[in-house]
Amino acid sequence: MKIDFTGIEWTDSAIGLRTKTFERDAKQIRLAEFSSDFREIDWCDKNHIGYVVAGEIEIDFEGETETFNPGDGIFIASKVKHKARAVTENALLFLIENV
Repeated sequence: MKIDFTGIEWTDSAIGLRTKTFERDAKQIRLAEFSSDFREIDWCDKNHIGYVVAGEIEIDFEGETETFNPGDGIFIASKVKHKARAVTENALLFLIENV
């Protein structure tokens, strides 16, 4: 099945975060664009599998910070607490997640 992201509208999910989401069969595929204005107040503990398309993003794993650049894959298991922030003005991620 082909998913045409050009036909999906951006949704503002939080300040500094907008997404395009396709859902089916308890899974979702998202394009997530983080700006440098994005701040996570609470720790996220959901699983994420993805790819950095553009920009640079840092993910804080409860004090251990890792930087992800274009071309890097991301695998975060469920229940692993984390917070993300864009290092560059914008960072675009392609994510596959459970709903």
